[in-house]
Amino acid sequence: MNAVTPISTAQAAKHFEPAVPLSASAAAANAAAASFAALTDNLDYLDTASIEQVRQAYRFADSAHLGQLRSSGEPYITHPIAVAAQCATWKLDAQALMAALLHDAMEDCGVTKADLIDRFGAPVAELVDGLTKLDKLQFNTREENQAESFRKMLLAMARDVRVILIKLADRTHNMRTLADMPRSKWARISSETLEIYAPIAHRLGLNQTYRELQDLAFRHLHPWRYHVLAKAVQKSRNRRRDLVQKVQAEVDAAFTKIGMRVRLAGREKTLYSIYQKMDHKHLSFAQVTDIYGFRVIVPSITDCYTALGVLHQMYKPVPGKFKDHIAIAKLNGYQSLHTTLVGPSGVNIEFQMRTEEMHLIAEAGVAAHWLYKAQDSEGTPSERLGTKWLQSLLDIQNETRDAAEFWDHVKVDLFPDAVYVFTPKSQIMALPRGATVVDFAYAIHSNVGDRTTAAKINNELVPLRTELKNGDVVEIVTDPVSSPNPAWLGFVRTGRARSKIRHYLKTLAQTESEGLGEKLLLQALRAEGLGQLPQQSAENQGLWEKLLRFTGNRSRSELMTDIGLGKRIASIVAKRLVVLMAEQGMRPDALLMTRERYTSHETVSQGAVTLDGSENASVQYASCCRPVPGDAILGYLGRGEGLVVHNAECNVARRLQHKDSERFIAVDWSDDPTRLFETGIAVTVTNGKGVLARVAAELAHSEADITHVDMDEEGALDTTELRFVIAVRDAAHAENALRNLRRTQAVLSAKRRLPTG
Repeated sequence: MNAVTPISTAQAAKHFEPAVPLSASAAAANAAAASFAALTDNLDYLDTASIEQVRQAYRFADSAHLGQLRSSGEPYITHPIAVAAQCATWKLDAQALMAALLHDAMEDCGVTKADLIDRFGAPVAELVDGLTKLDKLQFNTREENQAESFRKMLLAMARDVRVILIKLADRTHNMRTLADMPRSKWARISSETLEIYAPIAHRLGLNQTYRELQDLAFRHLHPWRYHVLAKAVQKSRNRRRDLVQKVQAEVDAAFTKIGMRVRLAGREKTLYSIYQKMDHKHLSFAQVTDIYGFRVIVPSITDCYTALGVLHQMYKPVPGKFKDHIAIAKLNGYQSLHTTLVGPSGVNIEFQMRTEEMHLIAEAGVAAHWLYKAQDSEGTPSERLGTKWLQSLLDIQNETRDAAEFWDHVKVDLFPDAVYVFTPKSQIMALPRGATVVDFAYAIHSNVGDRTTAAKINNELVPLRTELKNGDVVEIVTDPVSSPNPAWLGFVRTGRARSKIRHYLKTLAQTESEGLGEKLLLQALRAEGLGQLPQQSAENQGLWEKLLRFTGNRSRSELMTDIGLGKRIASIVAKRLVVLMAEQGMRPDALLMTRERYTSHETVSQGAVTLDGSENASVQYASCCRPVPGDAILGYLGRGEGLVVHNAECNVARRLQHKDSERFIAVDWSDDPTRLFETGIAVTVTNGKGVLARVAAELAHSEADITHVDMDEEGALDTTELRFVIAVRDAAHAENALRNLRRTQAVLSAKRRLPTG
């Protein structure tokens, strides 16, 4: 927003008098720009009643902004009028135009949402609210503020796309008048426009707005480069005017000859796109050959391909420069045939063939929906024009509560480059460039992504991190018991896939931690002489509320999760719970207390947690000592990291126990572990050919899987220590493997690795 200066009625006269008096013509121009007449010329598509509603909104906004000036010195109302006029060029409905006129009223004038509902109805008020920044909330950084404001805007636009259209109109007018702002703000506002608003305009197919925002941002971000390029393009335009006219005459004659009715329109590359091409490809201005082009607008899709044939007979096509965006539309709904031809004097000229409807969509994008939605009862154009993308943003929002994380997802999905791949049933899928097989799986459905185990590209098995290329046929292999792997976050490209994986892992961790927390609290309660947790019933509601006030948690579920993650100590919570239960007449059982307290681990006042390896996120096996079934073990409730299991002989665990003993709980192995466990071994060998192979073969013979190996770098020594991480069933299995290794030729010693520091 441009700066708003709120002033009283008494000050208004002084503020409206600039240091140099306005000329009569300037004052008249200001008055004209601030009047409703500046808007009425664009409203001929609305009926009389709708125009009157828009007029009422104008009067309300004019009154609300009375006495406020823009940085340029113009009455502030000129800005809402300009925003509404831009929306009118997109033929938006009366509600959107009213919201455009009122879009700053809540933020700058103290008008409430209730006021707008009373005056103009809930739909208009919702639109205005979606456009209002979160100025009442305090954020730590400007980036966080921006991310949260942008998130609110996206959430509102996912419900109603008119919000983003008004927002883009607002940003466009602010960029047109950026010269009136302090120069110190140019870089920040221009960068934000290039990084956020221009890509959104592109994503929604608003081509004219996209091009204008880019050029305006370029002009204010790099003024000197902009003016140098502008002069170069002007000179080139003058030099090539005759050539462009010659091409136009020849093309007109060719289509007249075959009796095809076409409309020919010139197209010039924007200064920013020329600058980007020069910058990215390290070209001089003279080397950029496709500055000029033509759009050939024809009656039907068949005529597009006919026109292509006519042009290819006239001029030689440049190899590799033909694109069919009709058969495979762009992500934003854009459709056209593109071809680059070698014109007169060897100059490359791009031609784009499209129908009138395609041209409308190419220029106005999602806004074109309002122009022909009456003809489209099933809503397929709106689906094609970005509704799916908007809905995907809402899905990500529902799973991502952190504004900065959401911001990262959105920036990835705004990246305009795309690859087009096929499902086995030949359905086309568009994904951002760099997307992987896992991104493809989540694009089909979140359940497909979650259950992915393998994939085939063009009937060949490939790793899940494989990047997709145009034309790939991708088949996903799923398994009902499979689940997302945290390692996928290292290579997925789309915001949808990333948010789905994170959401699944967070939910899984929370569910498991909640179960562990409930088990720990029950065991701590038994050590206090009470055999079971109080039920969640109306009778016990007061008891649970008092306990939650004591712990600071919002719900029973959150309390159990915090206990499972080690953020709350189960024994402390249990002692408080005993006091509260005693108030209700429940008394501890002395026999149960004695049995629980004195038959378990002597340092722990809770019963033991049984481990079988089926725990996922809630239990971690310490990498410093890598315990396996059969080892004596200790459980440490780390702050926020759940239960960490250490070997009882681990020096790291002993140091923790010395300074943080209340966080240790007794843990025991189950009689039937459900999987293999990793442990570390160190093998000292004499150097020689094939030694590593012999050691590995002996481990394989012992049925111990090698998951990692490293060794000393000093290769010239007589002996070397090989360090392995192996997967075994239990301690007996590990000892058997070590025994076999000690009998192997060239092995001097073999032992388990434990931290000794």
